[in-house]
Amino acid sequence: MSTPATATRLRSFGTSIFAEITQLATEHGAVNLSQGFPDFDSPEFLKQAARHAIIVGNNQYARTQGMPRLNEAIAGWFRRFGGRPVDPHDEITVTSGCTEALAACCLGLLEPGDEVVVFEPYYDAYLPDLAMAGAVPRFVTLHAETDGSFAIQEDELRAAFGARTRAVILNTPHNPTGKVFSREELAMIAALCIEHDAIVIADEVYERLTYDPDKPHISIATLPGMAERTVVLSSLGKTFSVTGWKIGWAIAPPHLTAGVRAAHQFLTYATSTPLQHAAADALSGVKAQAYVTELTALYADRRRFLCDELRDLGFGVNEPEGTYFIMADHTAISERLGLSGDIEFCRWLTTEAGVATIPPSVFYTNKAEGERLLRFAFCKRQKTLYAAIWRMRRALT
Repeated sequence: MSTPATATRLRSFGTSIFAEITQLATEHGAVNLSQGFPDFDSPEFLKQAARHAIIVGNNQYARTQGMPRLNEAIAGWFRRFGGRPVDPHDEITVTSGCTEALAACCLGLLEPGDEVVVFEPYYDAYLPDLAMAGAVPRFVTLHAETDGSFAIQEDELRAAFGARTRAVILNTPHNPTGKVFSREELAMIAALCIEHDAIVIADEVYERLTYDPDKPHISIATLPGMAERTVVLSSLGKTFSVTGWKIGWAIAPPHLTAGVRAAHQFLTYATSTPLQHAAADALSGVKAQAYVTELTALYADRRRFLCDELRDLGFGVNEPEGTYFIMADHTAISERLGLSGDIEFCRWLTTEAGVATIPPSVFYTNKAEGERLLRFAFCKRQKTLYAAIWRMRRALT
């Protein structure tokens, strides 16, 4: 066959940067601080719940919108931690991870030619999902400020909205910057959505992983006028250290839920039945809150350690308010080494220092905004972070 087999709408995306860097890390035996998954095990109570669900026979197809007890547990979780009261069966759809929920939103709620506001840097699934739906992204850059934060410029945000704007994809806490959008920023987005009759696809998978009491996570669905125009997406993976389980959900009013479910039923139809039962236990049990509190405290310590060590190595550190990622400016180091840009420095760091990170310029359309940065994941054991710092110190000093 002489012509490419990949469909035109996906051909430009190529291989995920995560797969590329992970392969490079494996080839060179590098400490992997690139991909955002823990290198420690999930909580024992959650594994026991999954084993029990399998043993007692919960192994056939689940209800397409989710097992009733899980839908009810999600509704309770969302209400308790800053959300709003929702009907568990009419407003919640269980999906195979938040990634599937994103695809279902794009395929079920967008028409070809619709414009969607996307903040960059962006999670790498957003643009392929929009391409599959035939939608057109309109980018708003989160600019790195001198104080280490990332900020929206109101004039750029307003300019991204127009007559064809159908939706905004909003990720807060934000991967990869670690930004937690403030109430004032959310109100600005909400006002423009109401003015242009647009919906929000709110990716909130890091909702419980925040570190600054003055910058708590706020769901945009709780702002005036936004409940009826927001789909809130989240998942079990980040909060309970089970990224491989792929248990996610979409919370939306019935008229938006209908679109999500229209696509979901033909994407995966249903999500793993025994893991849904275990997820219901996780979200509703007493042990769950204790685990999340402990995990957040652990990540706060790892965040502090890695930020301090990276600064000591000569990186400029953008200290994250949430998630488990740190964006660090490598300019001073790469200039000393004669390297150019994040991709070249990332490959050097993996092959020569033995530490893998992610080059964030791949998450920007304006590549120059990300070329001076690297993304480090700190959702790792302390000894993994020690090993990474030791290797970098040996290579860079």
